[in-house]
Amino acid sequence: MTQVLATPAELAPSPAAARRAGRRKELLRWIAVHSLGVAAALFFVLPFVFVLLTSLMSDSQALSRDLIPGTWEWGNYRKVFDTPGFLTWWRNTLIYAGLGTVLTVVSSIPVAYALAKFRFPGRNLALMLVISMMMLPPQVVVIPMYLFWAKQLGLSGTLWPLIIPMAFGDAFSIFLLRQFLMTIPNEYVDAARVDGCGELRTLVRVVLPMAKPGIAAVALFQFFNAWNDYFGPQIYASENPGAWTLSYGLESFKGAHHTDWNLTMAATVLVMAPVILVFFFAQKAFVEGVTLTGVKG
Repeated sequence: MTQVLATPAELAPSPAAARRAGRRKELLRWIAVHSLGVAAALFFVLPFVFVLLTSLMSDSQALSRDLIPGTWEWGNYRKVFDTPGFLTWWRNTLIYAGLGTVLTVVSSIPVAYALAKFRFPGRNLALMLVISMMMLPPQVVVIPMYLFWAKQLGLSGTLWPLIIPMAFGDAFSIFLLRQFLMTIPNEYVDAARVDGCGELRTLVRVVLPMAKPGIAAVALFQFFNAWNDYFGPQIYASENPGAWTLSYGLESFKGAHHTDWNLTMAATVLVMAPVILVFFFAQKAFVEGVTLTGVKG
């Protein structure tokens, strides 16, 4: 009896079977990627959920093992707002973060533009100095800076020693903006110059509209940094409760309510909420600015 062997063409899967196998492979890859994404999201979100739920518990339940509030105590937030000084901390933080962000962005843009689009002797050296300033920890210069602002100018007990230096630029903001401006083609700048635009007009009318994502990223970085700053207010404003910010005032609030975990968590939520809302509404520009930065060096 003669045995007939199958040819390679007959053993190969049909096009329909190959397509089904490809779809199953894509489905498995989709499930794996999204499962990892959900797991990572839960890893970051669950602590915030725990803080929020604890802030809505009663005093006794906050000390128990319960995860869900028995009664939703929305009045905890009213108690936090009624704490003496809390609204003052809010005002000081808004002034510090808002004014500091505006000053940093306005002062950093011209320097970044010059480093990105001008050709002058020593440009690379200036860029290296900016990068070296990024590597210098603030703790290294805190003593001479404190002696200057507090002893020479008498500004201790205020936030001005933290706000005024922002009017002279920030190394990280300059570097980030410079990297983003490098992605803007030089042809746009050259065309504006040929049309008779000065450098200031070229910057304002041509470059800045194209650099909005980078500016948004720098502004958000600076706003978050100032809003969460604890070290600076501790150095300069600790002696004056009227100049405390939320980050520093929260430490005092926690000490006064060390057994009232529900009130402490409610205060924490109120401190975090503005930052989360700002990032939620500006995340598109922020992500775009960070993604495009550094494409060209």
